[in-house]
Amino acid sequence: MNEKCGVAAIASSHRVAPSLYIALLALQHRGQEAAGIAVFDEGIKTYKGLGLVSEAFHGIDFSTVDGNAGIGHVYYSIKISIPENAQPSIFHTYAGDFAIAHNGIITNAEELKQELMERGHHFIQGSEEESFAYLLADELKEKHSMEHAIKNVMKKLEGSYSFTFMINNRVFGLRDPYGIRPLCLGKITDGYVIASESVAIDALGGKIIRDVMPGELIEITPNGYKSHVFHKKKHKAYCFFEYVYFARSDSVINGKEVYKIRKKLGEILAKEHPVDADIIIPIPDSGRTYAYGYSSATKIPLEEGLMKNRYIARTFIMPTQKIRQQLVQLKLNPVKSIVKGKKVVIVDDSIVRGTTMRKIVDMLRKHGAKEVHVRIASPPIIAPCYFGIDMTTRQQLVASNKSIEEIRKEINADSLGYISIKGLTKAIGIDKNDLCLGCVTGEYPIKIEGEKLRFQERIEEWE
Repeated sequence: MNEKCGVAAIASSHRVAPSLYIALLALQHRGQEAAGIAVFDEGIKTYKGLGLVSEAFHGIDFSTVDGNAGIGHVYYSIKISIPENAQPSIFHTYAGDFAIAHNGIITNAEELKQELMERGHHFIQGSEEESFAYLLADELKEKHSMEHAIKNVMKKLEGSYSFTFMINNRVFGLRDPYGIRPLCLGKITDGYVIASESVAIDALGGKIIRDVMPGELIEITPNGYKSHVFHKKKHKAYCFFEYVYFARSDSVINGKEVYKIRKKLGEILAKEHPVDADIIIPIPDSGRTYAYGYSSATKIPLEEGLMKNRYIARTFIMPTQKIRQQLVQLKLNPVKSIVKGKKVVIVDDSIVRGTTMRKIVDMLRKHGAKEVHVRIASPPIIAPCYFGIDMTTRQQLVASNKSIEEIRKEINADSLGYISIKGLTKAIGIDKNDLCLGCVTGEYPIKIEGEKLRFQERIEEWE
């Protein structure tokens, strides 16, 4: 499965390519493997490349690129090898030309592909975006309105999706009925924008209007937007990991400011797992806000005891374990005078594989830390994510088959404390029945073969 990370769309009375470039820079944290922009100018034109946004579009002067409608995408995946495989994906159909950018995973993509092939469709990419395009084209061929067509397509899609897409020069955003992946709507000076996170709207000097609602289709134009909400669910399934890790702290997701949630998580973590220590050190930059909260609740001083090389990419989304391990030492280095002889608490958002945390603990001990205590602002990750974050097998997850005490020994810490699920949901301020907690409970909001469906009382009810 591919992990698709950040999307944007703009409809404007002026050229959109320069603004899409800025929006993707603001969403860079969501994907660093590739980037792409598609604009409509007497047809859909695309610009794609591998690497960071600045690298992917090196040498392109977007100020000269015409087109008042467009979409963009930043991506991470271990499967991209050529720029053409990056998104937005382009498809030519009898209903028009499609450009599609996707954040999420369609869990029944293979079944949909097989169904479409049996109906005579020939796949070029074989991707879930191609299935979406053909499903929608078939509906539009029946002379259905866009609203009717999307409603019918959504009935067939399972999984998580926040799409931005164009059909010729029309620009849309679509969010799945559970709202698993984020999507928001904003106003800029000369038009409207849809993006994965509000920081993209901020970067354009725009104003956030609201989140795109779960199950909502929005069409934007330079002068306004139209909204249609389909397939309302009794319970939502907002991804808690967006609040804990993936989103930027200055984003607002589902009406909640991420920074406030992260600070509250740190405060609750301190109450659940206090420790006698001299200093608190955040793992930069992911643990900083939690460490502020932990320090505020305990009155233990916070020190910047680990310095980050900001030109090294996030190790969590590096494509191979070997690369992740090699980058840890280069990425972080202790401030020796702060660490030496101290009882240290290090605070971070999560432990996924455990190898990075072990290296950090060992590094602090090497430089003289008397004790090293680890505090984590998410519950133990015990199960895969099937909906768009790169944790797809239990073998990757240290907590899937180890107790907290076993993990403590593996990372060489003096103590280890994770926030509870109750503490997590309290900090987020959303009822746990409206969150996707699959990776920490093993219960999922959408049917996954071999996994338990949430709210299901007996396994045979699902089987």
